[in-house]
Amino acid sequence: MDRRDFLNGVALTIMAGMTPLDLLLAGEINDQRSIKDAIDLKEYYPPKWQGLRGSTDEAYEFAHMLRDGQKFDYSSVKKIESYDLVIVGAGLSGLAAACFYQEKFGRDKKILILDNHDDFGGHARRNEIEFEGGMILGYGGSESFQSPKHLYSENVIKLLNSLHIDIDKLAQKFNVNFYPDLGLSRGVYFSKDIFGEKKIVNGNPGQVVCDDIPKDRLNGKPLKDFINEFPLSQKDKNDLIELFENPKDYLENMNKDDKEEYLNKTNYKSFLREKVKLSDEAIKYFEGSTDDFLALGIDATSCSDARMCYLPGFDNMGLDPIDGDDLAEMEEPYIYHFPDGNSSVARLMVKKLIPNIAAGGMSDMNSIINTKFDYSKLDIDSNNVRLRLRSTVINVENTQKGAKVIYMNAVDQKMYRVDSKNVIMANYNSMIPYIIPTLPTEQKDALSKNVKTSLIHTKVIIKNWQTFKKLGIHEFYSPKMPYARVKLDYPVDIGIYRHPRDPNKPICLHMSCSPLVFAAQDGLDFEGMDARSIARVGRSKLYTMSFEEHEKIIRKQLQDMLGDSGFNHEKDILGIVLNRWGHCYAYSENSLFDDEEESEKIIANARKPFGNITIANSDSDWQAYMHAAIDQAHRAVNEIKD
Repeated sequence: MDRRDFLNGVALTIMAGMTPLDLLLAGEINDQRSIKDAIDLKEYYPPKWQGLRGSTDEAYEFAHMLRDGQKFDYSSVKKIESYDLVIVGAGLSGLAAACFYQEKFGRDKKILILDNHDDFGGHARRNEIEFEGGMILGYGGSESFQSPKHLYSENVIKLLNSLHIDIDKLAQKFNVNFYPDLGLSRGVYFSKDIFGEKKIVNGNPGQVVCDDIPKDRLNGKPLKDFINEFPLSQKDKNDLIELFENPKDYLENMNKDDKEEYLNKTNYKSFLREKVKLSDEAIKYFEGSTDDFLALGIDATSCSDARMCYLPGFDNMGLDPIDGDDLAEMEEPYIYHFPDGNSSVARLMVKKLIPNIAAGGMSDMNSIINTKFDYSKLDIDSNNVRLRLRSTVINVENTQKGAKVIYMNAVDQKMYRVDSKNVIMANYNSMIPYIIPTLPTEQKDALSKNVKTSLIHTKVIIKNWQTFKKLGIHEFYSPKMPYARVKLDYPVDIGIYRHPRDPNKPICLHMSCSPLVFAAQDGLDFEGMDARSIARVGRSKLYTMSFEEHEKIIRKQLQDMLGDSGFNHEKDILGIVLNRWGHCYAYSENSLFDDEEESEKIIANARKPFGNITIANSDSDWQAYMHAAIDQAHRAVNEIKD
């Protein structure tokens, strides 16, 4: 693994062989302007960095110091700049807030966007993975548009239109028949360590929520044949076949209301064990099925949510049909995708806000994909909008004329103050009580309830994908494994970018992992924990793991899965980007632990304006989706008094 441009997992800009920190220690950096000049060089280009990405240790350092009670003396921090608006967080919500603010108050207004990370976009991060002979795009987190025909508001559509994104045309860029035409299907990898026998079974006939493969193109086997290939006892296989093909009314002694209550208050694992009477060995097949979509295990997923995720067991209970709108959302194809995920949306917003970030006029959804950004243009005096990276906001307070914002710069580890007429907090809601200590106690408590779950989105470039073709699989589900989902790149052509087509040439593997797997492997029992506590445990475990540990896990799983078909991880892996998100999905109401009415009150209290400060981010809607981030940005801007 080539680790050029790395220091402790964090890529640093190189100038004349020296890092910005080297320059600082040598006395070359002595003020904020010099810091900007040193780190914003043309060579500073985070999308190309490999290794540990996402939220690095540096990105969390000062926020965790604040969380852990470290005291900072703000009284001596002098003002360096003044703005009409300061936005905390350069993710999709923060960038959208800047766009909406310009639309409402004028493009001449001075805006500063501050972010603790070394790149913009939040979870909508671009990965440009270079290897000898080429480059493949990947996405660091935020993947695709979720059910835009059913979930997107007028405000979201209007913003996308202003960025020259046509949802219908974007869907047409996705070749839904590419893998089916090659005879590939979804498959399951059973690990010998978990099931006592290694087995790969292709031809999964089941659909997934918001599927990107048409129902009639799954290349699935008859379900009975598919399950009979599992490395389980015949009784376990028969029980699974019955569960999928002919489920009973497992709650036959309850009336409909009691059934609904049971489904809301019982986790899916308990249901399988206590009502379906599956063995622990058979239940293993489902452990990992919710890791990617919900970032929680089936022991923290209600039966109601499991039903929405197409998990079996509920068809013959006499339940009311799933609401028509909900069903339409679940069935809308998952084909609104850029090769770099929703980073293209973030990049289009940055291009709109800071036109000189790249050559030429306004980009559209076709041209943005190959547009090279000059990061040295993000934060210059002549910009009406400035975007300042590696700047962790640690204090925001109302003042008589607006608000003051104090942030810590990661290069010189000094505090700086900017003043603004208004501030929008588009960062993680759970940090806001620490940043704004004067908030009302009730609002602090409400904000702290949004405890994000953790996920890892890893991108691995492999030399060729003949092994996948040989196995007849384009996507693996791997029960109880670190990476429950391993799939070949989405087949999207857009602009001049072309997705990999030749099985003899490199391709990107998208791999997703919940760190809860590692906590469980350590012997931790989540019994009795609520979803927030479970999320904290997973995040704590994630932070203890180095990139080298992750790399070993990635290589071992791929070798165990694909080795018998000719894969050699030492020769066939060309690059790894590990996008680590300790704070990934916004907390969503979980009927196992939350009351619906109480949750609505918490959400409303958490996002109340506070003087000249308003609050955005998808956390403010308890939904981990791009459209929620944008909608909350629009609300936060419209709460600003002219």
